[in-house]
Amino acid sequence: QAQAGWLQHDFGHLSVFSKSRWNHWVHKFVIGHLKGAPASWWNHLHFQHHAKPNCFRKDPDVNMHPLFFALGKTLSVELGVQKKKFMPYNHQHKYFFIIGPPALVPLYFQWYIFYFAVQRKQWVDLAWMLSFYIRFFLTYLPFLGVKGTLGLHLLVRFIESNWFVWITQMNHIPMHIDYDKNVDWFSTQLQATCNVHQSFFNDWFSGHLNFQIEHHLFPTMPRHNYWK
Repeated sequence: QAQAGWLQHDFGHLSVFSKSRWNHWVHKFVIGHLKGAPASWWNHLHFQHHAKPNCFRKDPDVNMHPLFFALGKTLSVELGVQKKKFMPYNHQHKYFFIIGPPALVPLYFQWYIFYFAVQRKQWVDLAWMLSFYIRFFLTYLPFLGVKGTLGLHLLVRFIESNWFVWITQMNHIPMHIDYDKNVDWFSTQLQATCNVHQSFFNDWFSGHLNFQIEHHLFPTMPRHNYWK
């Protein structure tokens, strides 16, 4: 599931086939049938992220601030001045491991993707999603029963969520996070991204998103060319 996530990311960025239409078609299959999520939902969120990375209220990936986490120096000071405290932020480095990675995919994404598809009447995406769940339950119900199949699905999502959150946050959260200052596009991308050491394992484990700087500057570039 994690590797299918990196694969759909490639198709979503039109970086696999030379024809955009082919990328869109296969993207719907990979994220819909192999992962059970709507392509329109991913496009809606991810395009905003690339337009304004680490810009509070414009990048959906940092929308957990300030409800759960105090992100970035500027916003942390702002919360301190306002004496606004939703969580014990001085302990966020401890509870991050409980609230963040384990919970995002199995608890939040699991219901929100259906809500998104129905609310926006994305019926084709919904059909692809249902094909994933039908296939999954037809495969495992005869062996594990209802409770076992649901437990397996939850376990897979739990492991995938930890994997997914670590990769997507390690190359953005350490960088500058602030309100949109209308800085030029090139500088906006650079100040919000950082790379992680290149190795055969890191490339595979992160879907080459350890080259986050290159990915944000050249989002349609095939991932195997980032190191060049």
